[in-house]
Amino acid sequence: MARNTGPVCKKCRREGTKLFLKGNRCDSSKCAFNGSSQGTTHRIAPPGMHGAKRGKSTDYGIHLREKQKVKIHYGVLEKQFRKYFSMAERMKGNTGTTLLSLLERRLDNVVYRLGFGLSRSQARQWISHGHILVNGSRVNIPSFLVRPGDSVSVKNKPISLKVVKEALDETSSRMVPDFLVLSNEDVPKGYVLRLPVREDVSLAVEPALIVELCSK
Repeated sequence: MARNTGPVCKKCRREGTKLFLKGNRCDSSKCAFNGSSQGTTHRIAPPGMHGAKRGKSTDYGIHLREKQKVKIHYGVLEKQFRKYFSMAERMKGNTGTTLLSLLERRLDNVVYRLGFGLSRSQARQWISHGHILVNGSRVNIPSFLVRPGDSVSVKNKPISLKVVKEALDETSSRMVPDFLVLSNEDVPKGYVLRLPVREDVSLAVEPALIVELCSK
């Protein structure tokens, strides 16, 4: 499976916003964006030697940056993103909102948002290694789309319980979105209550700009 590698904090700096790619580090003082918001003089500049000297973005560049933010945030590549956009276009309702809903329904995102993983990349690792069950059956495909009524749980094996409970201890302060509920059981389990809506998305993004770009 193809995936992006390399420094991830650089991606946040390039997009000019926090994309929550490194788990709890993003909420700590080690995050450059947190340091800037606490009154330091550190300026968050795009990566590269001439990042701070870049001029004003074009209209196309603004649209492109919105799409790139979403792709990086959810960890999908261009081909995957185009597939989700095509699905959203064929479905009823606002295309941009439907696109974000589809991405929120990805199993790796659900595992992350339940707190089973510190980051979406770690959630993908747990899924690929067979630690996660959907409705009691092992699913090792991170892009699997959950539906209302589905249960997402951890395999009742020592190694699976160990890695997920360690993550849950570190993510105890993380808010679980309203479309999910985390059950307090010996074996960690979450339930999908409904389809996610725009308010459930934690990323500040303008989906209308993405639709305008991808519809051309």
